[in-house]
Amino acid sequence: MTEQSEYRSGFVAVVGRPNVGKSTLINALMGTQVAITSSRPETTRKVIRAILTTSDFQIVLVDTPGIHRPRTLLGQRLNDMVDESLADADSIAFLLPADQEIGPGDKRILARLRSAFSRKDENGQWQWTKPVIGVLTKIDGLNRSELMSKLLELDQFGNFTDIVPVSALEHDNVDEVRAVFAQHMPEGPQMYPTEQISEESTQDTIAELIRGVFLEQLNDELPHSLAVTVDDIEYPQDDDSEGDGRAHVYASIYIERSSQKPIILGRGAENLVRVKKKLRTPLNRLVGMKSTLILHVKVAKDWQSDPKKLERLGFNA
Repeated sequence: MTEQSEYRSGFVAVVGRPNVGKSTLINALMGTQVAITSSRPETTRKVIRAILTTSDFQIVLVDTPGIHRPRTLLGQRLNDMVDESLADADSIAFLLPADQEIGPGDKRILARLRSAFSRKDENGQWQWTKPVIGVLTKIDGLNRSELMSKLLELDQFGNFTDIVPVSALEHDNVDEVRAVFAQHMPEGPQMYPTEQISEESTQDTIAELIRGVFLEQLNDELPHSLAVTVDDIEYPQDDDSEGDGRAHVYASIYIERSSQKPIILGRGAENLVRVKKKLRTPLNRLVGMKSTLILHVKVAKDWQSDPKKLERLGFNA
């Protein structure tokens, strides 16, 4: 085979229950933050495509929202996003955390995957029609005996194409995960430029970054109904001698009720000040120059269940 034909490229859909470490693993594989992370469940609300490129392969890691029983129209649309990502993927990474028992949520996901991507052979055994890789996350709390026991449990649970353990936070076995994912990619050409690490626009990346910092700063106080949009980025004009020489980023923070506004603002707007300070360096890097962030808090009543408001906030049907 020629060197070109040996190159591998494709899409890996990363799935699992909320808060099993999908975004953390993707960031570890990339070596940089592409997806926001938080200890709160259901942090990921968009399908984020991170592009991992080497001289031998290019893998598009598709970070999906956690699969869960939807309670709102938003929840249903997040599950629909996962279904689309699964259908388009060349392989699927099913994440299960080592610090929790396999539960009903995991069983529902497995049943969903089997109904779409498996068949029974003549012996009545399930066989995957596309690679489904079991990834045991958060292994840093296990000794060797416990790890082997968990891996055996995963094998019996899902009959996965491959199983690989990892601790993304400790960067333990991340290289092996990368190698396993690459092994299950089809032969094909490089699809994206080498320097591109995400399909996200600058505006979408900044919006997710802002939401991530709010999640980190306010933790349990923060309403889950928070959404962020970047409305405009104004760059300084060459002939703008009276300007401050900075880019101005205008972002809107949406909540569902007026009573949630004091939580976002804080006393004397101290929460906004802390968030802006935390965002200063990454924002400058994303915009490509010194920038000023202008935040506006707005109320969009019950937006999680309103089709028109969902579309306006980027959650299209």
